[in-house]
Amino acid sequence: MSGPLERVVKEELGLSVLKGTGVSGGGCINQGTAYDTDKYGRVFIKVNSKSGARTMFEGEFASLEALAAPGIVRVPKPIKVIDQPSGGAALVMEYVEMGGGLHKYAAQLGEQLARLHLHNGSLESAARMAESNVHKLEGGPHYVGKFGFHVNTCCGYLEIDNTWRDNWQEFYANMIENHEGDRQARELWNKVLPKLPRFFDGVDIKPAIVHGDLWGGNASENNEGPLIFDPASLYGHSEYDLGISYLFGGFSGKFYEAYHKIFTTQAQHILQSGNHTTIRITTTI
Repeated sequence: MSGPLERVVKEELGLSVLKGTGVSGGGCINQGTAYDTDKYGRVFIKVNSKSGARTMFEGEFASLEALAAPGIVRVPKPIKVIDQPSGGAALVMEYVEMGGGLHKYAAQLGEQLARLHLHNGSLESAARMAESNVHKLEGGPHYVGKFGFHVNTCCGYLEIDNTWRDNWQEFYANMIENHEGDRQARELWNKVLPKLPRFFDGVDIKPAIVHGDLWGGNASENNEGPLIFDPASLYGHSEYDLGISYLFGGFSGKFYEAYHKIFTTQAQHILQSGNHTTIRITTTI
């Protein structure tokens, strides 16, 4: 990190100490460095100099907050998005020690992801009770009944239009329409679009908070268990995460087996508890 940005970070966060540790990392999109501070302990600062960096990092900040809120899966705690003096932006977050990929805790992450995907649906009955109660519930988690997110997020450099929609197929169709593909892909999409509702006929998809870019490179573990990072979250179909994980790989059979076991069991529990939510269960591994 350059000197000018270090000065801005210290000023924005009210730090007296911001000392490089020599630990760095990154990928094809962003680069990052770990620093010791007097106020937040060790932090990790991701930087990107492109014009869309603030949108990307604000989306990641909001995604990390949303994933952490249910207390189910571990993610780095976001601290602040800061503009770089020379252009672009930086995202300051909690530094979390990571191993090389996901191995020992693959099954545990599968279980956690299933619970995360079912969490919002489990809040629906509480929301219905609150609506009929004279004493309305104040604060705490509330059921999200639409598909989308309160900010746009980015999958790599690809910005996702997260405008709220009433149903999954409408949200998904809008997502695809906003990104031009090659001519052949566009022609095929125009044939699929009118038939899209048929794929969800009789299935009531409830919004689930998803990671949005879940593949092996965005998951790891340490001595405390698994963790996920670099999200592009939204409230969507739970199988959105599974689709990306199959496409880009990096997860073992133990991960999927644990996911489907928990998802199936808890979905049935939701149905039996009187919450008339219809949930589509995938069993293919």
